Amino acid sequence: MSFANHLVAHRGYPARLPENTLPSIEAALQAGARYIEVDIQLSKDAEPVLFHDRDLQRLCGQDGAVHDYTWHELQVFRVHDRSRDMDNVLDIAIPNLHELVALLRQHPDVTVFIELKRISLERFGIQEVVEQVLPVLQPIKSQAALISYSLEAMQYLRQTSDYPLGAVIDDWAQREQPAILALKPEYLFCDLESVPVDATIAGNGYKTVVFECTDPQRAYKLLQQGVNLVETFAIGEMLASMAAIGAPLE
Repeated sequence: MSFANHLVAHRGYPARLPENTLPSIEAALQAGARYIEVDIQLSKDAEPVLFHDRDLQRLCGQDGAVHDYTWHELQVFRVHDRSRDMDNVLDIAIPNLHELVALLRQHPDVTVFIELKRISLERFGIQEVVEQVLPVLQPIKSQAALISYSLEAMQYLRQTSDYPLGAVIDDWAQREQPAILALKPEYLFCDLESVPVDATIAGNGYKTVVFECTDPQRAYKLLQQGVNLVETFAIGEMLASMAAIGAPLE
């Protein structure tokens, strides 16, 4: 089994190209990614777009947030991660979810994790976000799972859809909270920093996904501990480096 079955291209390929953009996601796919994770927010006119941050400053150098602008207005901005020293400042726009779906229809063996960002859930309400996102995902429904820090949103989706779900937590201890146990998610996403270093990781009926890791030795150890998937900003480098460490795990 290839390490591609254990690594998630976190927001595409941010080590090479701006996160959550089509060129970044295409580069991740070309590098061999079998799993992709992206972030979804709604624009002012309720268009689902790929964007992580609560404001536009880091990635677009603009004031305000995604929800302050219409989809047409967002198209004027260009994405470049100013916190990273990238030479490739390209003419890259914020993509919408329709564009991602069109791309992934060409890659039916790829699974995508769609994170519903809390800022949009707070701004528009859970029902509105779900009603805008799910119809767009329909052509790749068999490839998609929905995830969020908002357990309330996940509970709503459990009641109203049949998508695989993932709860996102920052602290490993939070996996035992009653709301997660009641949700029975298919996936549990957890921050790398809180995952026990030496303990055996056993999911409570879910697959465990750890973020964010660009150290191949640490990623390999996590898989040995029982973690199912590791998110990385450097999918190509990780695939190459981990292949040199040892045999892929089943």
